Amino acid sequence: MDRLGKSSLAREVWPELSWGAKARVEAAVDPEVDFVMSAIVGVAGLEATYEAIRRGKRVGLANKEVLVASGRLVIEAAKKSGTELIPVDSEHNGAHQCFRAGKRSEVARLILTASGGPFRQTPAEKLASVTPADALNHPTWKMGRRITIDSATLMNKGFEVIEACWLFDLSADEVDVVVHPQSSVHAMVEYTDGSVIAQISATDMRMPIQYALTYPARDPAPVPGLDWTEPRSWTFSAPDEKKFPALRLAYEAWRAGGSAACTLNAADEIAVEAFLAEQISFPSIAEVVEETLSRVPVRQAESIQEILDIDEQSRSAARIIVRERSGRVRQRVQPVEA
Repeated sequence: MDRLGKSSLAREVWPELSWGAKARVEAAVDPEVDFVMSAIVGVAGLEATYEAIRRGKRVGLANKEVLVASGRLVIEAAKKSGTELIPVDSEHNGAHQCFRAGKRSEVARLILTASGGPFRQTPAEKLASVTPADALNHPTWKMGRRITIDSATLMNKGFEVIEACWLFDLSADEVDVVVHPQSSVHAMVEYTDGSVIAQISATDMRMPIQYALTYPARDPAPVPGLDWTEPRSWTFSAPDEKKFPALRLAYEAWRAGGSAACTLNAADEIAVEAFLAEQISFPSIAEVVEETLSRVPVRQAESIQEILDIDEQSRSAARIIVRERSGRVRQRVQPVEA
């Protein structure tokens, strides 16, 4: 029995249950924790991830919004604590593996692949009539609703460009995107001598998750290998940024610096919710994001709380823009009285 009259057995039988933002932080910084998998969608997981990094925990980063919204603060914290961020996204995980082939000074550029989403071959003039069900029908991956819509608009690839710049200390000019519908090549690193190292694997997230958990070791993974005796065809092409302007907006937000990428992410989340609720059209997702970026001033955040404040300010602005657009749509379809 301990001094409170409770046996150690009782404490094991009746675990403590916690929830909410404070509980996430407490779990992430617990002294017994060595590795934290950051996989909460959106900025909800930002604070816990940041605090884990500050305390030197190794982090498997499956939540790209952590770096999109607050890349400077997170990377500075990682450098100060000396911890490692191991990316779990298939593209960044692939890039992480490719970078092991040479020195950073020998890298010419990083090439991220995109499936192109369900509307890769859909004429631009027909995008205004696509439904949420159409957009959720991803041709390659089975994912959550928001990331699936972001893949359809190519905003997800824009987020990945920003994340890659932070993770691998690259400029936007050193990160290219190519459309690769087969989704077998996840990332490529081109070195200064012209050599290109590619990471190729099945479209199965169990492999990058295991890589993050076991790095630097490579253990057998429960994923199917590629049969190189089977005929196959891989294609690569440039993304259509006119048809999918979200990718352009992400590059512009990165170059703008400061809080622009935080606003980009927040506005996109609100716009995607509005599209799924059939309040706005598919092309309006990027339009809402672009308008939000123009209304919310860019500033340099010096704390995670400031990031969260900017995130909420950006969401509020995006909600107003959605309401404005929804109102215009209702006015256009309102029947004329005889």
